[in-house]
Amino acid sequence: MRIGVPKEVKPLEGRVALVPEACGDLVRQGHEVLVERGAGVASGFEDGDYANRGVEVVADAATLYRRAGLIVKVKEPWGEEVGLLRRHHLLFCFLHLAANVDLMRRLCDIGLTAIAFETVADATGLPILAPMSDIAGRIAVQVGTHLLHRPEGGKGLLLGGIPGVGRGRVVVLGAGQVGGNAARLAAGAGAEVIVFDRARPRLEAMRAVGANVTALYPYNDRIGEEVARADLLIGAVLMPGARTPHLVSREQVAEMERGSVIVDVSVDQGGCIETTRPTTYEAPTFVESGVIHFSVTNMPGAVPRSASRALCAALMPWLGRLTGPDWRKDPALQAAVNVADGDVIHPALKTL
Repeated sequence: MRIGVPKEVKPLEGRVALVPEACGDLVRQGHEVLVERGAGVASGFEDGDYANRGVEVVADAATLYRRAGLIVKVKEPWGEEVGLLRRHHLLFCFLHLAANVDLMRRLCDIGLTAIAFETVADATGLPILAPMSDIAGRIAVQVGTHLLHRPEGGKGLLLGGIPGVGRGRVVVLGAGQVGGNAARLAAGAGAEVIVFDRARPRLEAMRAVGANVTALYPYNDRIGEEVARADLLIGAVLMPGARTPHLVSREQVAEMERGSVIVDVSVDQGGCIETTRPTTYEAPTFVESGVIHFSVTNMPGAVPRSASRALCAALMPWLGRLTGPDWRKDPALQAAVNVADGDVIHPALKTL
């Protein structure tokens, strides 16, 4: 199979889908691998690192898309990149089409087959999404801590507190991969952490993190009470393939103290906070009701040296299955198809 790895074009997206070692393995398996010039530089990989492993480094995206059949990338096609896609392509990347219906329609018009990383599932959960969720949860706390600083427009709060000064208060909506990582990092920094989730095992795991973590069922009234007192609110709700429901209303955001911070990691699927809207690392924040919002749709892209290796390690077993003799008989991959031959395939997208 001829596999193409383009350079990411989403603003300040530094990740690359396949690291050189992975490409070397694919070449040894008999595949032809094309990588666009400069695709790995932001992640610390030079073109020569790929060429030395039998990869063909091509000059531009147009050449790569014209010659490759399987396109493996990180983020959804962006801007003029969509125009390079053709019906014969098999696209394998993060898509998040529930929050991007226009792209879904364009992919259907092209007629290609697209499998989304975030809808690939197995007995462990969402294996390709998981490492990016780990990273995003940690970034949410790091970014939130910084945005609380007065020079960034925040309320001037040290999140973990110090002796003689109260702890900052972090509210996390969801205790999965994103929320669990966020809660652990915030708790380790010394903050008072309130985590909401419906699943008792997740609540038990959060409670075990430390005495400064409280795990609660997400009754609407209780969410409203805790949001109003939050210094940092983190949205970490996921419904695989589907648009995320709003758990926090615009009115509840307005009850937060001015200079507080919201980081909605759920923004990729539409956001779980009503005031959320997508941003990029070029202009990552906006203020509504006096509250700083950070809702970048590719948060792990800020740490590409870590994220590219983590993503590739999770991706490779599935890429092996996708490049096998007949992936269309693979139940897990078939269940992860979002669109194909002009039709919307994934059940979570059919009602959009």
